[in-house]
Amino acid sequence: MSRCKMIALSSAGILASVVTSPAAGEVRYDPASRVFRLTGGDTEYDIAVDEQGYLRPAHWGKALDAATPIMLPPLPAPPVIGAMDPPSSVTAQEYAGQGGGIVTEPGIKVAFADGNRDLVLKYRSHRIAGETLTIELADISRPFTVTLRYTVDPATGIVGRSATARNDGKAPVRIDQIAAATLTLPYQPGYRLSYLAGRQLAEFGFAQQDVGPALAVLESRRGGTSNHMSPWFAIDQKGVSDEEHGPVWFGTLGWSGSWRISVGTDLIGRVRIAGGYNPYDFSWQLRPGETLETPIFYVGYSDDGMGGASRLQHRFQIAGILPGNGRPKVRPVLYNSWEATEFAIDEAGQIALAEKAARIGVERFVMDDGWFGKRDSDRAGLGDWTPSRTKFPNGLGPLIDRVHKLGMEFGLWVEPEMVNPDSDLYRAHPDWVINFTGRPRTESRNQLTLNLARADVRDHVLKVLDELLTTNDIQYLKWDYNRSFSEPGWPEQPVADQQRLYVDYTRNLYYILAELKKRHPKVEIESCSSGGGRVDLGILRYTNQVWTSDNTDAFDRLTIQDGFTHAFTPAIMMAWTTDVPNWATGRTVDLSYRFLSAMQGGLGVGNNLNKWGAADFDVATRMIADYKTIRATVQTGALYRLARPGDGGPTVDTLYVADDKRQAVLFHMLQNYQARDDVPAIRLRGLDPDRRYTVRLAGGGKLPDGIPASALGSRWMSQGVTIPLRGDFKGAALIFE
Repeated sequence: MSRCKMIALSSAGILASVVTSPAAGEVRYDPASRVFRLTGGDTEYDIAVDEQGYLRPAHWGKALDAATPIMLPPLPAPPVIGAMDPPSSVTAQEYAGQGGGIVTEPGIKVAFADGNRDLVLKYRSHRIAGETLTIELADISRPFTVTLRYTVDPATGIVGRSATARNDGKAPVRIDQIAAATLTLPYQPGYRLSYLAGRQLAEFGFAQQDVGPALAVLESRRGGTSNHMSPWFAIDQKGVSDEEHGPVWFGTLGWSGSWRISVGTDLIGRVRIAGGYNPYDFSWQLRPGETLETPIFYVGYSDDGMGGASRLQHRFQIAGILPGNGRPKVRPVLYNSWEATEFAIDEAGQIALAEKAARIGVERFVMDDGWFGKRDSDRAGLGDWTPSRTKFPNGLGPLIDRVHKLGMEFGLWVEPEMVNPDSDLYRAHPDWVINFTGRPRTESRNQLTLNLARADVRDHVLKVLDELLTTNDIQYLKWDYNRSFSEPGWPEQPVADQQRLYVDYTRNLYYILAELKKRHPKVEIESCSSGGGRVDLGILRYTNQVWTSDNTDAFDRLTIQDGFTHAFTPAIMMAWTTDVPNWATGRTVDLSYRFLSAMQGGLGVGNNLNKWGAADFDVATRMIADYKTIRATVQTGALYRLARPGDGGPTVDTLYVADDKRQAVLFHMLQNYQARDDVPAIRLRGLDPDRRYTVRLAGGGKLPDGIPASALGSRWMSQGVTIPLRGDFKGAALIFE
């Protein structure tokens, strides 16, 4: 560990120079300068304790070299801007309590039993254990502490931040707002916020706006992550940053309940960011000796533009978030029966579909909604998780056995957090749903939400799912969640504790998922919520893949998948081929285009195979066979967005490069063609310039004229490849090996 030079105090502020650059994946503290340095990859995150005991942000960005000093501006003396703005309003704290004149977003806002709402947090102590730093902050007089936890990923420099509040007093303290982290970027012109927003059937829309004094709030108030907005942000600089160059700061909140991220500039132009539990309808009575822990806010920095930021997040999620201890299983090719049968399910029909699915190379057969209770429509049966006696008189065993003999895994659709009023479960336990006594119980999709925050409801859901998996040889569950909270009451709790619902519900959801994984370690789970309504780094610790959107239109999916991969790895992104005209858009495109769109994530097939002809089976068989040779690269390699939807060009070009650079796959998707359109060369990225790559066309066929059968990586990157397509909604994929 290198030693730091002596601290110099002057009117310029606190100065600490470091003799040598710290190694990757390191947390260090210099007692002379009172500076903490967290380093990983090419990134550094620094904080310091100032002379008054406040914890202050010092640096977040590219790793500093030996000659770069860490500077903290001094605490300003009043008046700073004017009498209305005391020093506390312009002093950036690493994590501030709502007190002492703070007017920006605080880390935590509380009310003490005597009515005092002033909370001023200063440094008390810290501890370093490997790549984890914990810092304890304490109020200046009251027995109330906040412990900040930092973990740094050695490979990417992504820092996981969270906070734990503790009441050491003798009376309850009400927490009205608590963030996992607050962040500060120094003043620079041209900051721009990127975020993902949309709705069901149009999730993960990539949007941008200037960062300014008007606070931008990204949030979900729904009790779940939501289709409307994703808990992710990125900030770059207009005119400086682009897809592959320039600074990008980013963050993703690991929480599957109501959440909030706010972004805006303060009085002197610094960007302030806060993220954590949504304070909307939130209140937590912290009893004496009790703690409240936040979710984790994962934040990082890239000097290689938005593409570099995406690749860092993908690497981090694969190595540190997804099940598999850094080696997640590649997604098997999946068939789902929903669009073929909807609720008209029976044993013979499912077996017939399974036989056709096996014929084209499917590896996992999934029976969707309609297999249980009296489930002939969405009006009844939710909550009664036993096979329908009329549809499956001998249980699920004969179907499962047949699927396994065909060489496929077997999976089921479930929606265990919901209940239909027309169900045996609801008739037995009408009090088990989220509700306010004496108020309406608003139904959505003819269903209500079970209150998982209750221990008895949590234990019941775990019990029925455990029995389902123990009784049947099931390898996969598609776990759906098809409505938001309404009337979010918990009448069995004391009034002061009823709003714990939002946190305890999600915590118990995680408990159920973790316990099922422990009891059934070979069972994989997909997170689904009316499409992409529950995709976040909280749920991804317990699930293996996610359903991206109910919109399976191959053209629309290119835009949805483009937004998705800004924040999340393709290793979890399920994408299906389905029938045309597409039910959501009415659009008709050919089957090869649908496959090429879906092959850019985890490939699934949702077509009604009973309506396919020989040509359809031939296309599917060839495409699936080729997909199996490239899926590891697509799902876990480095992604390069060469031409994006909305860039103004006629094509969407996406490149995936294997980690060892031995394979690359280029998807070239033409939206529409006009005779005046030139056909530009597509220059690849990320290849080994000295390695020779052969190239072939996915699905078979002759290479287009002008494309050499092999060339050095340097040639593919400098001269590119020209793929002459004509028509509307045409595509091709080139596989380089």
